[in-house]
Amino acid sequence: MPLPFLTADRAFDTTDPVALPFDDHDEWRRPYRPGSWRVGAAALALLLASFVLLAAMIIAAAGTFGGAVATLGVAALVIVGALRMLRMGAWVSRAGVRRVSFFSTRTVPWAKVTSLRTVQQPVRWLGLPRTVQGQALVLDRPAGERLLLLSDHDADFLSRVEAFDRAADTVEAWNAEYGTAPAATR
Repeated sequence: MPLPFLTADRAFDTTDPVALPFDDHDEWRRPYRPGSWRVGAAALALLLASFVLLAAMIIAAAGTFGGAVATLGVAALVIVGALRMLRMGAWVSRAGVRRVSFFSTRTVPWAKVTSLRTVQQPVRWLGLPRTVQGQALVLDRPAGERLLLLSDHDADFLSRVEAFDRAADTVEAWNAEYGTAPAATR
């Protein structure tokens, strides 16, 4: 059985440092593995959903079908939330770069990227309102709009500085390959 979430690990085992790590550049891919904080939160949400599904089964066995359907709906919302949490992050393809957040998705074509660089700035810690000083991969658009793609204190890179550097370098390599503007150096 193929395990597609392991392809990110194998993608960085290449001996050619210039090559982009994926064979099919038209498919949207995350250039890094999801972090342990993100996977752990999703696993806890799925564990909660299993208990809610068990409660729905017990409620249905007791004969209260309206309550069972409502409880089943709550479990479905928790499962959808956990799956959406796992999809969050930066995705790249030949078409551009995509920033997936919990409630929205923004896609920027490579032709609209004026610069892509790693900067030192205050970043949100695990997506919470608290900010700390850290690194962020920032994408600039022609109208002066900035889009924060990755930070070293989000759920994917907290305590994984090397993984953040590798992911930022990979996104910059995609920009250098398909973007019209040259990628900025650090």
